[in-house]
Amino acid sequence: MNKTRLTFLILLFLFFPKSIDLGQCQEIQTKEKIISAFSGKIPKEWGERVKGVKTKLNTDQKVLALTFDACAGLKGNGYDVKLIQYLESEKIPATLFISGRWIDANLNIFQELAKNPLFEIENHGLNHKPCSVNGRSVYGMEGTRSVDELIDEIEENAIKIQKLTSRKPRYYRPGTAYCDEIGVEVANALGYEVVNFTVRGDAGATHSKTQVKEALLNASSSSIILMHMNHPEGETAEGLMEAIPELKKRGFKFAKLSEYDLR
Repeated sequence: MNKTRLTFLILLFLFFPKSIDLGQCQEIQTKEKIISAFSGKIPKEWGERVKGVKTKLNTDQKVLALTFDACAGLKGNGYDVKLIQYLESEKIPATLFISGRWIDANLNIFQELAKNPLFEIENHGLNHKPCSVNGRSVYGMEGTRSVDELIDEIEENAIKIQKLTSRKPRYYRPGTAYCDEIGVEVANALGYEVVNFTVRGDAGATHSKTQVKEALLNASSSSIILMHMNHPEGETAEGLMEAIPELKKRGFKFAKLSEYDLR
């Protein structure tokens, strides 16, 4: 923290002790330290599986982790109630990566999901941006343009989730799942594991039910499967509903990410 900022905080605390949150001071200090540590570093990798990204459960058991993104945007604020109701009826646990924009568009639904012990709520970024430190883009979406902006993208959504659920997320999945390795290090410094996937289950909810079913049935033990819960017009739910009974017959079980270490 620079001397000017430190002097300002000390004076503010002395003259207006009730107006300053010491936790907030710590957040400012931590943010400035991370910015100082990573600003100016030039990333060498860009993609879904760069250094530091976790893509599998660390187990040899026949278990799969179903993860569902809620991305938001002009065509992404929907809610696949059929999919969620099926998970509930079959008592299948899942990890939900939810963006701040989707929360704002579906606040009541979000609060109901957060109350359900089958699900754990994780961080999909405040504005669903790719995890970049220099504004790199993918699929026409511009990534965060700096370490400062990336910290806000991650941490502001984490704080939003924490305020609504009383639990701060443990995992972060970037918007589009794309990141550079410096961005992953920034997320780690903030205390989050960056988690993508082993199996692309529905290709952004564009796959047919047959394609979704085949992707699930071809999954190997310890896979993390990526699907979407914000496109009810897609066929993710139908493909999932056809695959789950067969996976159970094969001896597979299902788990939330937090039940295992990740690799």
